[in-house]
Amino acid sequence: MSTSAAPSSYKLVVVGGGAAGLAVSSTLSRKLGKGEVAVIEPSRIHYQQPLFTFVGGGLKDFKDTHRPTSEVVPPEAQWIDQAAADIDPEANTVTLADGSKVSYEYLVVAAGIELNFGGIKGLEETIGKNGVASNYSPKYVQKTYEFLQDVRGGNALFTMPATPIKCAGAPQKIAYLADELFRGKGIRDNVTINYYTALGKIFAVDKYADAMNAVAKSRDINVNLFHDLVEVDGAAKKATFKILGSGPKAGETVSVPYEFLHVTPPMKPFDFIKNSKIANAAGFVDVDQYTLQHSRYSNIYSLGDCSSLPTSKTAAAAAAQSSVLKLNLLNQIKGNKVPAAQYDGYTSCPLVTGKHKLVLAEFSGYTGSPHETFFFNQANEHAFSYWLTADLLPEIYWKSMLKGTWGGPSSIRKVANPTSVN
Repeated sequence: MSTSAAPSSYKLVVVGGGAAGLAVSSTLSRKLGKGEVAVIEPSRIHYQQPLFTFVGGGLKDFKDTHRPTSEVVPPEAQWIDQAAADIDPEANTVTLADGSKVSYEYLVVAAGIELNFGGIKGLEETIGKNGVASNYSPKYVQKTYEFLQDVRGGNALFTMPATPIKCAGAPQKIAYLADELFRGKGIRDNVTINYYTALGKIFAVDKYADAMNAVAKSRDINVNLFHDLVEVDGAAKKATFKILGSGPKAGETVSVPYEFLHVTPPMKPFDFIKNSKIANAAGFVDVDQYTLQHSRYSNIYSLGDCSSLPTSKTAAAAAAQSSVLKLNLLNQIKGNKVPAAQYDGYTSCPLVTGKHKLVLAEFSGYTGSPHETFFFNQANEHAFSYWLTADLLPEIYWKSMLKGTWGGPSSIRKVANPTSVN
């Protein structure tokens, strides 16, 4: 596993050992043979991030969310346990953190997206204390439940930034779990729950936006649109928001005292991608939204959170993308002249609203249309949807997605919802 012992040239290099990168490298390392595929991944621990909301809400144990990277990297692939520092698509090389270079014939970039806690003034100094937590980081996710249990009254605030983020439903999911926790403790009347989103809607797709607005109203959760968290004063327990949009108060700031604050940090592309020739103007890997092939370098593909694909950044999206990417890349490697497989923008956001309650949003990020797998209306809170997300999908994640054998629910949909009734 050591980088120093690894070859410096591969048929395929995959940058990133998260869900997207492993879904691709597991299949292609089996197809291409041992030693032909390298996975560049600096983290020695692999996290199943979709479970973090359940940990923050006290519904799952943190130990169930992670395994050693050495156990999930495919055995046929070479794990290079360093960070990528630069990509040179002209020379077909990836420069590693120690300055060494790895050459490739084909490259898949699946590096994820960077949490930018420093993008909010005062947040780095107070996160993990003073009642401030975040389910987006393994370092702070357990603080969420700890701090929620300490609440006796006052304001509980939950935020959503203006930048693209992964799992765009997670910022509000924890608000519903907090509401349930406070009700269970008999203190809900003492707590005001406020959800602040920098966006103009509670959810991007109208069908699910209507559902979530109804849930928030029924739980007495105040939804504040066009409010972007810009500063946290931990000592004073005060959060400051900038008002966005075009309303009469746009550009103004408002400060709100809090007892508990759950922050979804702004996110950004990694610098080694943003500063390379493979990035678009926004810093994401510039790929065709249907084929996942790079717009200028035909031997480069990308998927997941670091890609320019205009859909919600979720593990469900990465699974669907991986099946398209693998087919197109393998056909290219083999020289097969066949029509390219097409990705339709499918993504899913399971919106947990309480223990045994969940709205299962499935849709195309390209069209904004629901793309539901089951025959019932998935915009309704449902115990089956909760079981699927909390218990079944984690097993699929470890046993199938990371092994490259799960490409999303399209085959199930043909049986469970053949007429797309919803």
